[in-house]
Amino acid sequence: MKNEAEATLAPEAVTSSPAAAWARTVATFFGAGRIQPAPGTWGSLAAILVWVLVVNAAPVKLQPAVLAVLIVIAVVVGIPAATRVCRSSGIKDPQFVVIDEVAGQWITLLFAPVTWKTAAVGFILFRGFDITKPPPVRQLERLPEGTGIVADDMAAGVYALAVLQLFLHVGFLR
Repeated sequence: MKNEAEATLAPEAVTSSPAAAWARTVATFFGAGRIQPAPGTWGSLAAILVWVLVVNAAPVKLQPAVLAVLIVIAVVVGIPAATRVCRSSGIKDPQFVVIDEVAGQWITLLFAPVTWKTAAVGFILFRGFDITKPPPVRQLERLPEGTGIVADDMAAGVYALAVLQLFLHVGFLR
């Protein structure tokens, strides 16, 4: 969990050079990480909103592929963005960096139908695993910089994906 000093540093405290703007934009997921309280929760909710809008626009058979592409983009661009923001801010894992929650939330919803029930249960499952960090999720935080920030949320997303798929398989979300 991030400490109080880290929580009080605003995202704007990160260098404001044009080269860093892309990193701040990606790391905060277009500003969702600036919303208080609980920026990680807002990042997850923003991810769900994008999931509903983008994936719903695709044919049902292509929805998992569309979301998989979004996950890859979030991870491939998110790790260097989070690294740059960490270096600029001097904080190991700033609360306002929420691209990790976005990637983890999308992993949770990867094979789920776009319904309010799967969105709600997927959100609760992901946030639960992200907050409690069961092994080896917590250990992944030890990876360096942006890799550690994103990897632990990806692992939490995999746990939540497994449970959500189990719920769907047994008919819990009908």
